[in-house]
Amino acid sequence: MLVLLALTVALASLPLGAFKAPIALGISAIKTTIGAAFFMELRHRGSETLIFAFAGLFWLAILLWLGLMDFLTRG
Repeated sequence: MLVLLALTVALASLPLGAFKAPIALGISAIKTTIGAAFFMELRHRGSETLIFAFAGLFWLAILLWLGLMDFLTRG
């Protein structure tokens, strides 16, 4: 996690233009996966817990998508 944090901080100072945001989001997704798998111990849980964890992520994706669509369609 600390290596990924250092990579994120180093990324902030690099002139990558439009590629900076997707790379930062990719690093963030990796850190989120590590956090869920190890710190929340989802890798040792049963299938019901995993289903609810993924359902929560799916619901979050729906909310973010609807918010983005609202932002993009305003005139």
